[in-house]
Amino acid sequence: MTPATPSHPVPAHEHDEPTSDADGHSGRGPRGIQSIEVGSQLLKALARSGRAMALKDLARAAGLTPAKSHPYLVSFGKVGLIEQDPLSGHYGLGPLAMQLGLISLQQLDPVRLVIAEMPALALRAGCTVSAAVWGATGPVIIRVEDGPTPVRVSMRHGLPASLRSTGTGKVFAAFRERTEIAAALAEEGAAGALDEPGFAAELADIRRQHIARVQDDLLPGLSALAVPVFDGFGRLVLAIAAIGPSALLDLRADGPQALALMETGRSLSRRLGHVAGG
Repeated sequence: MTPATPSHPVPAHEHDEPTSDADGHSGRGPRGIQSIEVGSQLLKALARSGRAMALKDLARAAGLTPAKSHPYLVSFGKVGLIEQDPLSGHYGLGPLAMQLGLISLQQLDPVRLVIAEMPALALRAGCTVSAAVWGATGPVIIRVEDGPTPVRVSMRHGLPASLRSTGTGKVFAAFRERTEIAAALAEEGAAGALDEPGFAAELADIRRQHIARVQDDLLPGLSALAVPVFDGFGRLVLAIAAIGPSALLDLRADGPQALALMETGRSLSRRLGHVAGG
C-alpha cells in the first residue's frame, strides 16, 4: 500500500531553510537557520541604538522592510526578547534579553579574555604589549607578552604602573574616579597632580581620544601607547599598552601600534558588553 501523502504539500519558506548546501554543509561555516540570522538583525539594531524604536526606524536600521520585520517582532515578543510599549508602540529589548545580558556579563572574565588576546596583539603591534588592572593602590601589570623586538626593561607581572609616567597609568588616571586617583597619586608622592593644568589637559585628551602616549617619560629611549577597555556598565576594567624603543614605536593615532591597540581594546570592550558612546 502506498503511504498517504498530504493533499496540500506545505510550501517551504525560504527564511526557514538551513543556510547549507545540498550536502548539509555551509560554505561559510556550520549549518544554521536563515530566518534566525535575518531576525537577529533587528536585535542587533536595538542593541546598537540603546533605546526603543518605532517599527519603521527599527526596520531601516536592520536593513529590512517594516512588513518583513513585523512577524519577527511578534515572535520575539512572545518569547520575551522584545517588548512593545503600549502607548508609543515602540519596540525595545524584553525581559529575556535583559536576563541573557546580565548572565553573560556575570560569566565574562576580563582578565581571561585579555590574556588570550595578548600573543596575537604582540605580533600585530610588532612590540612588547602588556595588560593591567586596578589593584589595591593603583594600576598593576598582570600580563607581559614580548613581541618580535622585546623591550630591554624590567617588566614583569605584578609590577605597579605609575599614574604620572606610564601610558597605562595615565589611562587609569583619566577614567577612574577622581577621589581614587587623587589618593593613588598621593601614594606616588604626586599629591595635587590632578590640579596641574598640564596633567589635567593631558587626561582630558585621553578621555577624548581613548589613547595615552608617553615618550621618554619613564626611561630615556622608551615610549608607550595605552588604551582603555570598558565593561558593560561603562567602567574601566583594563588598560592594554604597547611598549618599545622611542626610535621604533609609532606614536601617531593611525600608526600600526595605535591601530592594533585600539582595535583590540574596542573588541574586548564589545565582548564585555560595552556600547561605544554609551
